[in-house]
Amino acid sequence: MFRRLALTCAALLSVVSAQLTITSPGANDWWVASSVNTLAWSCSTSPYLNFTILLANSNLSVLPAPLAIIAVQENFDCSESITQQQSAQPAGSGYVIQFASTLNETDIYAESQPFEIKALGSSYPTTTSSAGSTSTGSASAGAAQATKTGGALAEYVPVGMSMVAALALGLVVA
Repeated sequence: MFRRLALTCAALLSVVSAQLTITSPGANDWWVASSVNTLAWSCSTSPYLNFTILLANSNLSVLPAPLAIIAVQENFDCSESITQQQSAQPAGSGYVIQFASTLNETDIYAESQPFEIKALGSSYPTTTSSAGSTSTGSASAGAAQATKTGGALAEYVPVGMSMVAALALGLVVA
């Protein structure tokens, strides 16, 4: 009996500790408007296979509702390059990235720290790797986007278009 209780507790703890965390962008890791930007998350601890990626802002005059920028994102990718069209939002602060259920955008799995979108032409934040080399946020973005092919591009929802409209027009593979 004790052994069964111990196994049940261990199983529950592993489920509770499994979480999805958005690691970039964040407070010190901004995006640049109308540029390729990098989005990263903790895929190894996520209990979700896929999710919808939304861009939201606490200031409703900037963005009145969360905007779906990727309809179906596979968790195993661990990061994604957000294209110029997807990040074509006005410069400002208070933006957050949300990962939500692909069937119900109000079911939020994770939310980033608030971050800023800087004006086009601004520099990316400098990051330092464990090896000591430095790079900018856009350095790997172009290479990651270049690896996208064929049907993967159909998963992107055009900026400014609702998920329902994109599904109706056949622009999104659900």
